[in-house]
Amino acid sequence: MGSLPSPNDLSNTFNPMDFTELSTESKLVVDFITQYYQTLETRPVQPRVKPGFLTGQLPDEAPFHGESMEEILSIVNEKIVPGLTHWQSPNFHAYFPASSSNAGLLGELLCSGLSVIGFTWSSSPAATELENVVVDWMAKMLNLPSSFCFSGGGGGVLQANTCEAVLCTLAAARDKALNRVGDDQINKLIVYCSDQTHFTIHKGAKLIGIRSKNIKSITTHRENEFKLCPNDLRDAIRSDLEAGLVPFYVCGTIGTTALGVVDPIKELGKVAREFDLWFHVDGAYGGSACICPEFQHYLDGVDLVDSISMNAHKWLLSNLDCCFLWLQSPNALIESLAAEANFLKGNSEMVDYKDWQISLSRRFRAIKMWMVIRRYGVGNLIEHIRSDVSMAVRFEEMVAADNRFVIVFPRNFALVCFKLTSGMTPQGRDSELTRELMERVNSSGKAYLSGVQMGRIFFIRCVIGSSLTEERHVDNLWKLIQETAQSIVP
Repeated sequence: MGSLPSPNDLSNTFNPMDFTELSTESKLVVDFITQYYQTLETRPVQPRVKPGFLTGQLPDEAPFHGESMEEILSIVNEKIVPGLTHWQSPNFHAYFPASSSNAGLLGELLCSGLSVIGFTWSSSPAATELENVVVDWMAKMLNLPSSFCFSGGGGGVLQANTCEAVLCTLAAARDKALNRVGDDQINKLIVYCSDQTHFTIHKGAKLIGIRSKNIKSITTHRENEFKLCPNDLRDAIRSDLEAGLVPFYVCGTIGTTALGVVDPIKELGKVAREFDLWFHVDGAYGGSACICPEFQHYLDGVDLVDSISMNAHKWLLSNLDCCFLWLQSPNALIESLAAEANFLKGNSEMVDYKDWQISLSRRFRAIKMWMVIRRYGVGNLIEHIRSDVSMAVRFEEMVAADNRFVIVFPRNFALVCFKLTSGMTPQGRDSELTRELMERVNSSGKAYLSGVQMGRIFFIRCVIGSSLTEERHVDNLWKLIQETAQSIVP
């Protein structure tokens, strides 16, 4: 590349890795990001823009001549940032967090700067072995059985997200089942989850060839706290077996999206073992909290699980993306996903992560997560989660103390679900009032909340989880909600 002529100055050669420029321009970008975070609290959480706002401001064709970093950052600041939803805002409470930190950001810089692709051990030995270390560290932080660690015969891998982790385990479970019953039985394979399970399971199942009608969402009930009921699962499996179908996979959740529900892992695991189903646990949100001893009881029975995944980028400060996936018997996954070519042959004694994921290429996520853990230590990560939960407890108490509001479901982790009520109107009217409350709060730009429609009830979800959120932000949010409610239900 150094021999290519520059379109800007023909007397110089094009050098995309000019080290002086790297040092100078990286400082410009870091200063830009720093200033962004310093002003984040004052920015509207959601942009006030209309579709097409950006495409109309940018050229139709790419520039032929390069531009300065100053010019580029100016465009980012003036045209792109105003159209962002600010996920890192201390006033962002709509979805489970995409947490960030200085260490996570700088770890991303190391990941991109070193730019290695460790698809096999030999393609970058340190990348593979550091990943081995980090996934074992995290397994021990969660107090998982040693059988999920490389040191105990299992192992783990860092995926981009839960969608990829679930898809990989579904493929492994499918092939394991078809090896038993024959490839011609694929249209009889059945996947089970609850009506609270994230739609990721539906998407993944369809991608591996499972018919939509063969993805069974078992209805949950308030009297069972909207958990996936083991007895209902058992009944569904027996019914499908009697119909000549082939049950092969069940997914439980630690922290469902709508309500933060935790399924009964031990009891579901017993059912899965009884019928030889692959049992996966999606801990995308709530799994991170289990580094805290007070939440580890949610993992009771995890020894009956085949695989478990958790998004560190949600609550463990790793910045997007970083999803842990552990398996007690990795061979089933490897047998399903492995693909060989002469130029890809690795060291048979070591892990080749190309056989643990969908793609061949992979990012050096391990160095980012390693940096976060080394920089902050387990103790500070635990304190970070406890702080968010404490603020959520406080917010829930304030909501419950106001008779205009109803807590729809008891808080789990740092998710509070509530609705506005006049106390005299039908339930449907309460939903209209609650939706109006949410829309007015969001349109103010001072906070961002999300809502869920469950049956006839619409309620608001408020998640505490931004790395920048402090008690004063929670207090300001509650004041905003109260004032807005007053204008709706005097």
